[in-house]
Amino acid sequence: MHANQRAMACAYILRPTQDDCVMNREKRTSSCDHDAKLLVMRRGTLDNTTIEWLPIQDLKTACLPEHRTMNPCPVFEKNTQSLFLFFICVLKKTTEHHQICTGKNRARLCYVTSSDYGQSWSDVKDLTESVIGKSIRKWATFAVGPGHGIQTKSGRLIIPAYVFYIHHKCFCYPLPCSVQPYALSFYSDDCGKTWQVGTRMQMKSCECEMAEVMDHEGRSYLYCNARNTSGHRVEAISEDNGVDFTRAHLARNLVEQPHGCQGSVVAFKVPTYVSEVSGEGMWLLYTHPTDRRKRRDLGVYLNRSPLRTSKWEEPWIIHQGPSGYTDLAYCEDKDVFACLMECGEESELEEIACCLFDLRNIMET
Repeated sequence: MHANQRAMACAYILRPTQDDCVMNREKRTSSCDHDAKLLVMRRGTLDNTTIEWLPIQDLKTACLPEHRTMNPCPVFEKNTQSLFLFFICVLKKTTEHHQICTGKNRARLCYVTSSDYGQSWSDVKDLTESVIGKSIRKWATFAVGPGHGIQTKSGRLIIPAYVFYIHHKCFCYPLPCSVQPYALSFYSDDCGKTWQVGTRMQMKSCECEMAEVMDHEGRSYLYCNARNTSGHRVEAISEDNGVDFTRAHLARNLVEQPHGCQGSVVAFKVPTYVSEVSGEGMWLLYTHPTDRRKRRDLGVYLNRSPLRTSKWEEPWIIHQGPSGYTDLAYCEDKDVFACLMECGEESELEEIACCLFDLRNIMET
């Protein structure tokens, strides 16, 4: 896939007759964020160990006039069989840095939906005023994803996001170092009809993904894994299904590059063939570059006890060399994981590849 298609996301859809994967990416004229144009989509059918991909399509309704479309974040609502695709629309060439320096947000919270598994899409809906409202005055900018959202056991739809929050202003401008990023979620309890915004995490954090895990008594928790610039990832747990995240800490077993990099996480039920292995009934899988200094050597990490800190095992390297953003999907009926990844030989921006593997591949390493 061409290097100027970045920030990808993948949704896995289990249908009565076939298993679908819907892949979304940004289409850019260069690798720069402000050169993003629109989103493109590629549908595929999972057949055991391969995905048969259809041609790439432009998502022509996923846009606002005079704005660029960025950060795809899909989630599938199982009750109504509706696919939601969230994204942000940013005014023309306005950069994230400019918004942070001026304290003037130019991003819009938007989504489109599909009722036919990605074959056609609705007109765009802008939620900025109705969901964020006056709180936007304290937001220098924000974004969703990039990467997948989830639907919890209770039916709640979760869209991972982050905000650059303005702590202090002087003469209408943010004070230096007073604008900091924090992870949070947008969520819906009525199949996506209405949306609300959660409380921002109290620890500095940025691009994130979330996964639902259970304790041994069946209680649900929402796990958040977020980008950071302190050399390690940030982890947090929500006990109220994503409204508020507490117990935030640095994950000492998960390295982060100096400027950080997006990573992906999914939860999955432990397959029966490894049920005798000690640990909780649900495990986590996480992908991220493993090198401490550069975006390279993409690793897959396994956590058999998600509610206990620092339980990540040594990574299985699935790409030696430059690697960047990823998105994981768990194809539950086939016990297969799909990983979209930026990778290459000289730069992580050379291509977007898709890798399929199962839990045995990881455990055997």
